[in-house]
Amino acid sequence: AEVPSPGLQPAAEAPPGAGEEPAAAEAEGTPGRGRCWLCSSSPCCSHAEPEAKKKAACPGLGLFYTLLSAFLFSVGSLFVKKVQDVHAVELSAFRCVFQMLVVIPCLIYRKTGFIGPKGQRIFLILRGLLGSTAMILIYYAFQTTSLADATVITFSSPMFTALFAWIFLKEKYSPWDALFTLFTITGVILIVRPPFLFGSDTSGMEESYSVHLLGTLAAIGHAVFAAMTLVILRKMGKSVDYFLSIWYYVIIGLMESTIVLFVIGGWSLPDCGLDRLFLILIGLFGLGGQVFLTKAIQIEKAGPVAIMRTMDVVFAFIFQIIFFNDVPSWWTVGGAFCVVASSVGAAARKWMQNSK
Repeated sequence: AEVPSPGLQPAAEAPPGAGEEPAAAEAEGTPGRGRCWLCSSSPCCSHAEPEAKKKAACPGLGLFYTLLSAFLFSVGSLFVKKVQDVHAVELSAFRCVFQMLVVIPCLIYRKTGFIGPKGQRIFLILRGLLGSTAMILIYYAFQTTSLADATVITFSSPMFTALFAWIFLKEKYSPWDALFTLFTITGVILIVRPPFLFGSDTSGMEESYSVHLLGTLAAIGHAVFAAMTLVILRKMGKSVDYFLSIWYYVIIGLMESTIVLFVIGGWSLPDCGLDRLFLILIGLFGLGGQVFLTKAIQIEKAGPVAIMRTMDVVFAFIFQIIFFNDVPSWWTVGGAFCVVASSVGAAARKWMQNSK
């Protein structure tokens, strides 16, 4: 064997990794070009943080989505109020058909099926039945009572949700929740104005007291059924896809509306072309409000979103004054203050608890 010359080193004994430093470093996790020695990540976390901050959502975008959602829901409620020749049950049927055309492609794309998990089907059926009934009741309330009264009463739903969650899900029901519930009940009483408390004075009502009472009872029923629906959704958790839950709500709502319409004989297409346009707009604005509310919840905390949702009441008061020339009475304003204060207080308290 030849003896290498002094001062020269054989190629086989070259320093390891001299010519393959980048590849070896990347294969073995050793920091190379663009890789940090401390966190062993590429690029380094300290360098990636500014880039992540640049890609963060615009501050306040979630609240803007919530405000836009409240506006769209209020405009949809306005159209429901304007359509007087179509029964509330028929309005619910049209909305279910419209939403079905949107939900079916989503279910096919997500490959979730149309039946759901075996252990959750009974909850899905209950969710569809209660949710569709709540939708029919709120449409009836919009048609038979003032827009502001019906909208304010719907905001009592969070108090019923806390109560039902305490009963059925064994969630904590604190004295604060009881206080907010008392505020809500006070606000509803101020809006309903029962004769045994307020006498026979019905000034400030755009309809007779019997019709006003039926409308407010329908709004209260909507709040109760909506609260029970939320409790069922909490019970199911994330085990059921969101679109599958909407699918049960739509298909059962369509079946329920069709059966009720055949029983009462109330099925009739509107004669006026403007009413038909309103039916389409009700579905469009309702769907748009739901989309923006979902996007707001995805990028913003639930507390601020719940507080901003009270803008529904403000829009309802404005629309009632502008489009119906109906100035709400001081009783309605006082009831709205009590209900909105309880909703804002409950949302703020939950927000503070989650931020600790």
